Amino acid sequence: MSATKLVLVRHGETAWNVEGRIQGHLDIPLNEIGLAQAAAVGTRLSGENFDAIYSSDLIRAYRTASPVVAQPEIDIVRDERLRERNLGVLQGLTGEEAGIAQPAAWKVFKSREPDLALAGGESLGGFSRRILDFVETILDEHAGRRILAVTHGGALDVVYRHATRMPLSAPRDFTIYNASVNVISVSGGRWTIESWGDIHHLPQELAMDDS
Repeated sequence: MSATKLVLVRHGETAWNVEGRIQGHLDIPLNEIGLAQAAAVGTRLSGENFDAIYSSDLIRAYRTASPVVAQPEIDIVRDERLRERNLGVLQGLTGEEAGIAQPAAWKVFKSREPDLALAGGESLGGFSRRILDFVETILDEHAGRRILAVTHGGALDVVYRHATRMPLSAPRDFTIYNASVNVISVSGGRWTIESWGDIHHLPQELAMDDS
């Protein structure tokens, strides 16, 4: 059987990305740049053949996926399992605000210890299992096919670490750009990164920093 190709896209920019504000499960829409990034993603991917298209049910991801197809309400499966990590009491805060208002939760978040509980939200390990369980499910359902999934930075972090066997606790040393295209090939249980952090489809003014 041929390899299964998983094309992962991070959602476009939001106002909260710009402000450094923690979004988590909060349903924050794309800003003007994010909408332009979504259009560029559509131009890049609309001519490619996908056997299935999935998106987080949060609007910033779904709106990024929508320009890829003519009938998004029919062609895109919205699935809450592709959501960002639930960051509980930290959601809505900037890092500076979190350190003051929720110091215990902020310490847990910054520690990257997988099994530490985060007040009102998911542990890092629990979040990782959610994402990987979903990915394994769709890989089984679409074995040997080409799949598109539009999701969030935290989900991409989990997938990259799994593919490279990088521990969840290790500091991140790879990019996760808004509206980036990232391709994973899976064959015989082996995950291979074919490309990562590709933003060549974005005009220079739309290629934002990794945040």
